[in-house]
Amino acid sequence: MSGARLLLVEDDTEMRRALARGLAAHGFAVEEAPNGVRALERWEARRPDLILLDLGLPDMDGVSIIRRIRRDATTPILILSARDRENDRVQALELGADDYLTKPFGMRELHARIGALLRRAGGPTADREGVVSIGPLVVDVARHAVRVGNQDVPLTPREFELLKVLVTHAGRLVTTGRLLRAVWGTSYDQQTHYVHVYVSQLRRKLAAADPAGALDGMIVTEPGVGYRVIIPADR
Repeated sequence: MSGARLLLVEDDTEMRRALARGLAAHGFAVEEAPNGVRALERWEARRPDLILLDLGLPDMDGVSIIRRIRRDATTPILILSARDRENDRVQALELGADDYLTKPFGMRELHARIGALLRRAGGPTADREGVVSIGPLVVDVARHAVRVGNQDVPLTPREFELLKVLVTHAGRLVTTGRLLRAVWGTSYDQQTHYVHVYVSQLRRKLAAADPAGALDGMIVTEPGVGYRVIIPADR
Protein backbone atom coordinates (compact mmCIF):
# COMPACT_ATOMS: atom_id res chain seq x y z
CA MET A 1 0.00 0.00 0.00
CA SER A 2 3.02 2.30 -0.15
CA GLY A 3 2.54 5.41 -2.25
CA ALA A 4 -0.91 6.16 -0.86
CA ARG A 5 -1.51 9.75 0.23
CA LEU A 6 -2.45 10.20 3.88
CA LEU A 7 -3.73 13.27 5.72
CA LEU A 8 -2.63 13.17 9.37
CA VAL A 9 -4.70 15.45 11.61
CA GLU A 10 -3.12 15.75 15.06
CA ASP A 11 -2.57 18.82 17.25
CA ASP A 12 0.25 17.32 19.32
CA THR A 13 3.29 18.43 17.32
CA GLU A 14 5.69 15.82 18.71
CA MET A 15 3.27 12.95 18.14
CA ARG A 16 2.28 14.18 14.69
CA ARG A 17 5.86 14.43 13.50
CA ALA A 18 6.77 11.02 14.95
CA LEU A 19 3.78 9.40 13.23
CA ALA A 20 4.55 11.18 9.97
CA ARG A 21 8.13 9.91 10.04
CA GLY A 22 7.02 6.37 10.78
CA LEU A 23 4.43 6.37 8.00
CA ALA A 24 6.84 7.92 5.51
CA ALA A 25 9.28 5.12 6.32
CA HIS A 26 6.61 2.69 5.09
CA GLY A 27 6.39 4.59 1.79
CA PHE A 28 3.31 6.69 2.45
CA ALA A 29 3.07 10.31 1.32
CA VAL A 30 1.97 12.15 4.46
CA GLU A 31 0.33 15.58 4.62
CA GLU A 32 0.08 17.05 8.14
CA ALA A 33 -2.59 19.28 9.69
CA PRO A 34 -2.44 20.60 13.29
CA ASN A 35 -6.11 21.60 13.56
CA GLY A 36 -9.52 21.20 12.01
CA VAL A 37 -9.45 24.25 9.74
CA ARG A 38 -6.15 23.22 8.17
CA ALA A 39 -7.38 19.64 7.89
CA LEU A 40 -10.43 20.64 5.85
CA GLU A 41 -8.37 23.00 3.69
CA ARG A 42 -5.87 20.27 2.89
CA TRP A 43 -8.57 17.68 2.31
CA GLU A 44 -10.28 19.96 -0.19
CA ALA A 45 -7.00 20.76 -1.95
CA ARG A 46 -5.35 17.33 -1.94
CA ARG A 47 -8.13 14.73 -1.69
CA PRO A 48 -5.97 12.15 0.14
CA ASP A 49 -6.55 8.41 -0.02
CA LEU A 50 -7.06 8.12 3.75
CA ILE A 51 -7.45 10.43 6.75
CA LEU A 52 -5.93 9.80 10.19
CA LEU A 53 -7.99 11.95 12.55
CA ASP A 54 -7.58 12.92 16.19
CA LEU A 55 -10.93 13.84 17.74
CA GLY A 56 -9.60 16.32 20.31
CA LEU A 57 -8.51 19.25 18.15
CA PRO A 58 -8.00 22.80 19.46
CA ASP A 59 -10.46 24.56 17.14
CA MET A 60 -13.21 22.00 16.55
CA ASP A 61 -14.24 18.50 17.49
CA GLY A 62 -13.15 15.78 15.11
CA VAL A 63 -16.75 14.64 14.65
CA SER A 64 -17.41 17.89 12.77
CA ILE A 65 -14.71 16.92 10.30
CA ILE A 66 -16.24 13.47 9.86
CA ARG A 67 -19.62 15.04 9.11
CA ARG A 68 -18.12 17.50 6.62
CA ILE A 69 -16.18 14.86 4.70
CA ARG A 70 -19.06 12.41 4.63
CA ARG A 71 -21.22 15.02 2.89
CA ASP A 72 -19.14 14.58 -0.25
CA ALA A 73 -16.85 11.57 -0.13
CA THR A 74 -16.23 8.04 1.05
CA THR A 75 -12.56 8.71 1.84
CA PRO A 76 -11.54 6.22 4.57
CA ILE A 77 -11.25 7.82 8.02
CA LEU A 78 -9.24 6.18 10.79
CA ILE A 79 -9.72 7.78 14.20
CA LEU A 80 -6.63 8.05 16.41
CA SER A 81 -7.84 9.20 19.81
CA ALA A 82 -7.16 9.04 23.52
CA ARG A 83 -10.91 8.91 24.08
CA ASP A 84 -11.60 5.30 24.97
CA ARG A 85 -15.22 5.47 26.10
CA GLU A 86 -17.59 3.25 24.16
CA ASN A 87 -19.91 6.20 23.43
CA ASP A 88 -17.09 8.13 21.74
CA ARG A 89 -16.18 5.17 19.54
CA VAL A 90 -19.77 4.44 18.62
CA GLN A 91 -20.52 8.09 17.77
CA ALA A 92 -17.49 8.41 15.49
CA LEU A 93 -18.26 5.15 13.70
CA GLU A 94 -21.95 5.91 13.29
CA LEU A 95 -21.11 9.31 11.77
CA GLY A 96 -18.99 7.63 9.10
CA ALA A 97 -15.51 6.87 10.48
CA ASP A 98 -14.23 3.54 9.19
CA ASP A 99 -12.08 2.44 12.13
CA TYR A 100 -11.03 3.60 15.59
CA LEU A 101 -7.62 3.16 17.22
CA THR A 102 -7.16 4.19 20.85
CA LYS A 103 -3.92 5.89 21.93
CA PRO A 104 -1.33 4.68 22.72
CA PHE A 105 -0.86 2.24 19.86
CA GLY A 106 2.02 0.64 17.98
CA MET A 107 3.14 1.48 14.45
CA ARG A 108 2.66 -2.12 13.32
CA GLU A 109 -0.99 -2.05 14.27
CA LEU A 110 -1.46 1.38 12.71
CA HIS A 111 0.13 0.21 9.48
CA ALA A 112 -2.09 -2.90 9.44
CA ARG A 113 -5.25 -0.84 9.99
CA ILE A 114 -4.28 1.58 7.20
CA GLY A 115 -3.58 -1.29 4.83
CA ALA A 116 -6.95 -2.88 5.55
CA LEU A 117 -8.83 0.37 4.95
CA LEU A 118 -6.98 1.10 1.71
CA ARG A 119 -7.75 -2.38 0.40
CA ARG A 120 -11.42 -1.95 1.32
CA ALA A 121 -11.48 1.43 -0.46
CA GLY A 122 -11.16 -0.40 -3.77
CA GLY A 123 -14.84 -1.29 -3.46
CA PRO A 124 -16.59 -4.63 -3.86
CA THR A 125 -14.88 -5.38 -7.17
CA ALA A 126 -11.37 -5.07 -5.67
CA ASP A 127 -9.18 -8.02 -4.76
CA ARG A 128 -7.53 -8.52 -1.37
CA GLU A 129 -4.82 -5.99 -2.26
CA GLY A 130 -7.28 -3.28 -3.26
CA VAL A 131 -6.73 -3.77 -7.00
CA VAL A 132 -9.74 -3.39 -9.30
CA SER A 133 -9.73 -5.32 -12.59
CA ILE A 134 -12.30 -4.73 -15.31
CA GLY A 135 -11.43 -6.66 -18.44
CA PRO A 136 -7.86 -5.64 -19.39
CA LEU A 137 -8.06 -2.54 -17.15
CA VAL A 138 -6.24 -2.81 -13.82
CA VAL A 139 -6.51 0.02 -11.27
CA ASP A 140 -4.31 -0.23 -8.20
CA VAL A 141 -6.13 2.19 -5.92
CA ALA A 142 -3.51 2.37 -3.17
CA ARG A 143 -0.51 2.77 -5.47
CA HIS A 144 -2.15 5.15 -7.94
CA ALA A 145 -1.24 2.90 -10.86
CA VAL A 146 -3.30 2.10 -13.95
CA ARG A 147 -2.57 -0.52 -16.59
CA VAL A 148 -4.31 -1.82 -19.66
CA GLY A 149 -2.91 -5.27 -20.33
CA ASN A 150 0.84 -4.86 -19.83
CA GLN A 151 0.88 -1.15 -20.68
CA ASP A 152 1.01 1.54 -17.99
CA VAL A 153 -1.44 4.39 -18.50
CA PRO A 154 -0.11 7.74 -17.23
CA LEU A 155 -2.90 9.79 -15.67
CA THR A 156 -2.92 13.18 -13.99
CA PRO A 157 -3.98 13.20 -10.31
CA ARG A 158 -7.48 14.44 -11.21
CA GLU A 159 -7.87 11.86 -13.98
CA PHE A 160 -6.86 9.11 -11.57
CA GLU A 161 -9.28 10.30 -8.88
CA LEU A 162 -12.11 10.41 -11.40
CA LEU A 163 -11.33 6.90 -12.67
CA LYS A 164 -11.02 5.63 -9.08
CA VAL A 165 -14.47 6.88 -8.14
CA LEU A 166 -15.99 5.34 -11.26
CA VAL A 167 -14.36 1.92 -11.00
CA THR A 168 -14.93 1.58 -7.25
CA HIS A 169 -18.63 2.10 -8.03
CA ALA A 170 -18.56 -0.16 -11.10
CA GLY A 171 -22.01 -1.06 -12.31
CA ARG A 172 -23.62 1.84 -10.43
CA LEU A 173 -24.60 5.28 -11.66
CA VAL A 174 -22.42 8.09 -10.28
CA THR A 175 -23.96 11.52 -10.70
CA THR A 176 -22.01 14.41 -12.15
CA GLY A 177 -22.49 16.32 -8.90
CA ARG A 178 -21.06 13.51 -6.83
CA LEU A 179 -18.05 13.25 -9.13
CA LEU A 180 -17.46 16.99 -8.86
CA ARG A 181 -17.60 16.93 -5.06
CA ALA A 182 -15.45 13.81 -4.75
CA VAL A 183 -12.72 14.93 -7.15
CA TRP A 184 -12.76 18.75 -7.08
CA GLY A 185 -14.65 19.71 -3.93
CA THR A 186 -17.86 21.54 -3.08
CA SER A 187 -16.67 24.89 -4.43
CA TYR A 188 -16.85 23.40 -7.96
CA ASP A 189 -20.47 22.26 -7.70
CA GLN A 190 -21.57 24.17 -10.80
CA GLN A 191 -18.58 23.34 -13.01
CA THR A 192 -20.13 20.31 -14.69
CA HIS A 193 -18.00 20.83 -17.81
CA TYR A 194 -14.95 19.75 -15.77
CA VAL A 195 -16.33 16.23 -15.53
CA HIS A 196 -17.19 16.06 -19.24
CA VAL A 197 -13.69 17.20 -20.23
CA TYR A 198 -11.92 14.79 -17.89
CA VAL A 199 -14.08 11.82 -18.86
CA SER A 200 -13.22 12.52 -22.51
CA GLN A 201 -9.52 12.60 -21.59
CA LEU A 202 -9.84 9.31 -19.69
CA ARG A 203 -11.57 7.62 -22.60
CA ARG A 204 -8.90 8.84 -25.00
CA LYS A 205 -5.98 7.63 -22.83
CA LEU A 206 -7.57 4.25 -22.17
CA ALA A 207 -8.35 3.80 -25.86
CA ALA A 208 -4.74 4.59 -26.80
CA ALA A 209 -3.55 1.79 -24.51
CA ASP A 210 -6.25 -0.60 -25.76
CA PRO A 211 -5.88 -1.01 -29.55
CA ALA A 212 -8.09 -4.12 -29.46
CA GLY A 213 -10.98 -1.98 -28.24
CA ALA A 214 -11.85 -4.19 -25.28
CA LEU A 215 -12.67 -1.11 -23.18
CA ASP A 216 -14.81 0.62 -25.80
CA GLY A 217 -18.01 1.74 -24.14
CA MET A 218 -16.82 0.90 -20.62
CA ILE A 219 -17.56 4.43 -19.34
CA VAL A 220 -21.17 5.07 -20.26
CA THR A 221 -22.75 8.52 -20.21
CA GLU A 222 -26.19 8.76 -18.60
CA PRO A 223 -27.37 11.99 -20.29
CA GLY A 224 -28.14 14.78 -17.86
CA VAL A 225 -27.35 12.59 -14.84
CA GLY A 226 -23.82 11.20 -14.73
CA TYR A 227 -21.67 8.23 -15.68
CA ARG A 228 -21.51 4.50 -15.14
CA VAL A 229 -18.69 1.98 -15.58
CA ILE A 230 -20.05 -1.17 -17.17
CA ILE A 231 -18.36 -4.36 -16.00
CA PRO A 232 -17.91 -7.07 -18.68
CA ALA A 233 -20.75 -9.30 -17.41
CA ASP A 234 -23.18 -6.39 -17.80
CA ARG A 235 -22.24 -5.53 -21.38
